Amino acid sequence: MWVALTRPISDAFQDCQLTHRARERIELATARMQHARYEDALAQAGCRIRRLQPLPEMPDAVFVEDTAVVLDEIAIVARPGAASRRLEVPSVTNAIEAYRPTAFVNPPGTLDGGDVLRVGRRLFVGLSSRTNPVGAEMLERIVDPYGYEVTHIEIVKCLHLKSAVTALDDRTLLVNPALIEPSAFGELKVVESDPSEAEAANVLAINDVLICAAQFPRTQARLEQLGRRVISVDLSEITKAEGAVTCCSILVDDRREALSQG
Repeated sequence: MWVALTRPISDAFQDCQLTHRARERIELATARMQHARYEDALAQAGCRIRRLQPLPEMPDAVFVEDTAVVLDEIAIVARPGAASRRLEVPSVTNAIEAYRPTAFVNPPGTLDGGDVLRVGRRLFVGLSSRTNPVGAEMLERIVDPYGYEVTHIEIVKCLHLKSAVTALDDRTLLVNPALIEPSAFGELKVVESDPSEAEAANVLAINDVLICAAQFPRTQARLEQLGRRVISVDLSEITKAEGAVTCCSILVDDRREALSQG
């Protein structure tokens, strides 16, 4: 049973952090409607939704992915690179402690969950404006006892690693080669996003479903031609805040719940 941790969109969403996009006016009501439909898509894909408490004064709080990395054995509580976002972390910590033991990235390390891509037993960690080498090395030390292989990748052309690449499964990646060099991922199979859709490489794989942003129909068509089942969600307002489908949830494989229901 997958649990998806989400958080409502803040009243201050218009004041979100931006690094690679020009600021545009965000229609708050539309963004909230889109977020609700995103949660519906998570439910369709097999998730139980657990909503975290609203943080009305935290503009980026809806992007919960950046606050933690949840693995099978442990959850790593992140230390976001944007100092203003660190007040989001305690409520996420309280939630994930119900599912996993926790470890922490501590100063001077910084780590955003959006910079950590899991592919099977491999973790690719983006060194970006939000994740520094110290934070990446702390993560590596935390996961080493559990047998994860960690690779660090420099990120300069986008906000996070997952802005440029996401996993379709444990052997296949969706990559925008204009933002990151596909050879960085070794022998893994690569599917390229459509070159006309600069932000399309961010998709969320759950069970046998891919959740994709509706703004990128050409990339979606590529995935469907590969036989993938796709749920399309309009995130046009959330995209204005440099958000994407992975950003708005933390997925937890809650085997205890599955056993209780079995």
